[in-house]
Formats: sequence, C-alpha cells, structure tokens
Amino acid sequence: MARAQIPLWVCCIIVLWGIAAGSIGVNWGSMASHLMIPTTVVEMIKANGIKKVKLFDADSWTVNALAGTGIEVMLAIPNDQLKHMNDYGNAKHWVEKNVTRHNGNVNIRYVAVGNEPFLTSYNDSFMKTTFPALKNIQKALDEAGIGDKIKATIPVNADVYNSPSNKPVPSTGNFRSDIRNLMIQIVKFLHSNKAPFVVNIYPFLSLYQSENFPVDFAFFDGGGKPINDNGLQYTNVFDANHDTLVWSLKKAGVGDLKIIIGEVGWPTDGDKNANREYAKKFYDGFLKRMALKKGTPLRPGPMDVYLFSLLDEDQKSVAPGDFERHWGIFTFDGKPKFPMDLSGHGNDRYLVSAKGVEYLPDQWCVFKKNVKNLTALAANMDYACSLGDCTALGYGSSCNNLDTFGNISYAFNMYFQMQDQDVQACNFQGLAEITTKNASQGGCFFPVQIISAGEKTQSALTISIATTVIVLVALAFL
Repeated sequence: MARAQIPLWVCCIIVLWGIAAGSIGVNWGSMASHLMIPTTVVEMIKANGIKKVKLFDADSWTVNALAGTGIEVMLAIPNDQLKHMNDYGNAKHWVEKNVTRHNGNVNIRYVAVGNEPFLTSYNDSFMKTTFPALKNIQKALDEAGIGDKIKATIPVNADVYNSPSNKPVPSTGNFRSDIRNLMIQIVKFLHSNKAPFVVNIYPFLSLYQSENFPVDFAFFDGGGKPINDNGLQYTNVFDANHDTLVWSLKKAGVGDLKIIIGEVGWPTDGDKNANREYAKKFYDGFLKRMALKKGTPLRPGPMDVYLFSLLDEDQKSVAPGDFERHWGIFTFDGKPKFPMDLSGHGNDRYLVSAKGVEYLPDQWCVFKKNVKNLTALAANMDYACSLGDCTALGYGSSCNNLDTFGNISYAFNMYFQMQDQDVQACNFQGLAEITTKNASQGGCFFPVQIISAGEKTQSALTISIATTVIVLVALAFL
C-alpha cells in the first residue's frame, strides 16, 4: 500500500455497519522480515470469525492454506506485473496457474489487478498498462468459465477523485482531471462486467497531512461540526470521502456501480496520531456504524469492507510515513493490540491470538555503556535503523521517551532481531553486547523476533535431506 495526497476537498475542511463478525474482511500483507506460517495465520483468521481476506499477490503457499475454509479471497497481481499482463497469453497463463487450479477448493471471488496504480507519486508509471491488464484478466476468467463468479477489478487510492478547493463538498467531486477519461473507461468496463469499484479510504491521513484538520471529523462519534451539502449532513470524513466517489461515478454514468472499501483502518505507532487509543476509538465507531447498516448519506445500507490490516509489516516502505509499518490489528507475531468487537455490537474483547508461534531465544542486543570511544556511534545507529525498524522512535511514537542510550539500544536490537540474532549482528564496532535481561523500558517494547516461515521450511527440508542421506547410507551397507 502506497500513500498519496487525499482528495483536495478533504485537506480544505478546516471548520469544520450491523454486521456479523464473519462479514468483515481483512487485508493480509507479506512485507515483513519474519512471516508466520500461512496455516497459522489462517487458523487465527478462522478463530476470529473473519470470512473475507484480501491478498497482495497470489502466493501459492498462502492460497493453499485457505483451501477448504470457505473464506472469500481476493487475489492480486502486483503493479510490477501489469505490463506482463498486457499480453493476453500471459494473462491467460496467470489465471490458469493462480485461479482455475484452485477452483472448487479456494473460494476466490476477486482478482485485484494492481494496487493503487494511479497514485501521483508513481509518475504515470502504470497509466498505460493497468486497463489493458484488467481487460485481459477478465477475458481470461470469462474464457475459463468462471467469469460469472470471479471478477477482476483495480484497487485504487482515494486520490483518483477530488473536489475543487473553492467548494470542497462531495457533490462537486469528480475523477482527477489528468486521469478522468481513463477512469471513465475503467468504471464503465467494471459496470458492464458486474465487477465492483475498490477504493482505499483513510481518515487517519486527514490528520497526518493537515495540522488544521478537525480531529473529531476523523472519527464517528459526531464531535465535529457537520458539513451541509445540498441538504445532506456529513459528520465525518469517511462518509464525505466515500460520497465524493459516488458523485464521481454518477458523473461518469455509472452511479449504481458497486463499491467495496478495499482498505480502511488506523495505525498504532509511528506518528503522534498513530496510537492504540485512537485506533480503538476509530474501530469502535466504524464497526458500530457497520453494525447499524447505516452506510453513507448517498449509499445507505450495508457496506463491503476490508480492514487494513491484519498484521504489522516491518518491511513496508516508510516513504509515506513511519506509521506504514503499524497498521495491523494484530502485532507482527499475531497478538491483538486492543479489545474490539468485529460484529460492531460493543462487546469488546481481545481477539484470538495466533497459536503455536515460535520465537528466537530470549536475548537482546543493547548498547555497551562502558565504551569510551563513541566516535563511531552515529554511523552505527544510522546503519542499524537503515536495515532494521526504528519507526517507534519518532516524535509522538511509542518509544519516543527513551533516553539517548535507550534509543541506541532499541536501534541495535531491532537490527539484531531482524538478522535472526546472529552474533555478528550485535557488534557495531564494539559498541553493543547481547543480554538475556529484557531490555524493554516503560511503555517501549523491545521485541524478540519470531522464527519465520521460511526458516522453519528450510529447517524441515534440511532434516528431511539428512534423514534421506542416512537411510541411503544405511542401505548401502546392507
């Protein structure tokens, strides 16, 4: 998920779902240094009654783990593969390899062609390849005889539409001028194929991108001053953003096109407004709205939504902001961050944790305080943060209150853990040492990394090969 400017009208506002647990979807990303085994994640998803999953690729290990569960799946084709899909033969092969082979075993409902490909930050990189890829994938699905059940679509960021700064209300919304003609072609194609429009909406970004944005307008408890738009009252930015899209679709001639919220959520670290208190407040309000099936002023009724996201991912790009690695409702190791009720009925409880997660040994890499020569300290800390994850150290973040030595230890430990606790990864030119005493300080958690799925697979393969060799050697002596 990349980040961009939100619609212009959102930045200009200065004054200013009854749902069973099983109908909420989640985004399941894989941009982490240490991934849990897919079956472990699937069991956690099932234990929490989640019935829909949106992926960012079509990894066979992950997809196979979803077989037989009945969970609805949205597969994805990454942006860097879109040009490849402009050849119909390649698109057909992709569908055969990643969709039809699972037919009857995995409940695939959608194929996401790219992810937010029209972000302005991409400088038109995917402008010419996305729509042809979409058409080819849908054609391949149709020819495979599954196009009536499985639809191709394009998840987009909310920056593909906006309103003019002189009248920032939903009814003045339209698709962004530089891509309007392309978007009209796309939405008409989606409409003719009975496929949905998938959009990612983030009220958090309103706060992040504008110091003057009214905080209450990002939530759902009615604390903000309402915005009147031709008699319709908007009390939160999510509704206003969503209905700006509805108006854009109307002006494109497809006002009844189905809308899916592909991503919506609130990060818990990496920014002064990214914390567990605000995240809980956002989810409580949002899920209660979902439970009421209230919808928005222009689209009342139940909504189709995927929360972003399931797990924290420590290798996501921080170019949009340090918060990018902290969107999960679960931590990197599958622990719930705060009580919540996915049904929206207010019966908050901690969600069910991932079971059977294995960790590296209880040891940490910390700054060696008796070191006299500190000339290499700054360079080593920069190195640790460039290859580790220091996003919790930023202003307003969970580890912002550490002293100088605490900051150094945190950076060293994050690198050490991401390097699987390799002894050489806790040297830093003699500035660090390994300790078995928990290095966490106050509200700042120094994690111990999990044993990743890849390591477990490699270990199992090594054991299997060793066993085979022993058996063959034994047979040779018979």
